[in-house]
Amino acid sequence: VGFVSVTQHFNTSNSMGKLTLNVLLSFAQFEREVTAERIRDKIAASKKKGLWMGGNVPLGYEPDGRTLKINPQEAETVRTIYRLYEEHRNIGATAKAAQKLGLWGKGKTVDGQYQEGAILRRGPIYYILTNPVYAGKIRHKDKIHEGQHKAIIDPDRWQAIQTQLKESAARQRGSKSAKTISLLSGKLFDETGDQLTPSHSKKQGKRYRYYVSNRLIAKQQTSKTK
Repeated sequence: VGFVSVTQHFNTSNSMGKLTLNVLLSFAQFEREVTAERIRDKIAASKKKGLWMGGNVPLGYEPDGRTLKINPQEAETVRTIYRLYEEHRNIGATAKAAQKLGLWGKGKTVDGQYQEGAILRRGPIYYILTNPVYAGKIRHKDKIHEGQHKAIIDPDRWQAIQTQLKESAARQRGSKSAKTISLLSGKLFDETGDQLTPSHSKKQGKRYRYYVSNRLIAKQQTSKTK
């Protein structure tokens, strides 16, 4: 495609026109990158102040401007999950106990119609147990800041459970099945700061590992349930 400017001496058919075009494209790209950096800096600064910057609302809360307010019914489900883990000290056993109790995830409204959440399984339960928002905090990448919302779980209790989860992961790494552990588990986050859940697929006898956003897992479970 050739570009010719009627009001300016700008023609991509010659070398000067091509140079001018490249300069304009470079400045346009520079402007896009600067805008993206400013947005990221704004989000980081807001989260540092403890503000809720949008995204999927966690189970147990409802949006309230730039912060969160507790949803009493859902908050009771969150407390039950933490209590079950303290009893069983195992994600799998906690998931089975939660399914027996019929604990469900957060519903959502799509195109004006309310859709119920999915049954809580291992992935969503692990996300609930490791999400600092329930301790009244806001996470941004690898940093955790004090939030402006009320905590559902006491911060000391939440921290104790994080220690238990790490100890359990350490025991698994030291077991014979160490080769099956996802090495980057708990270290990867998406663009909103949510932790990615390890998953895998198997092809021709070889296991391929990848990491999936918890939001995608929740959508898959919702579709399967329906």
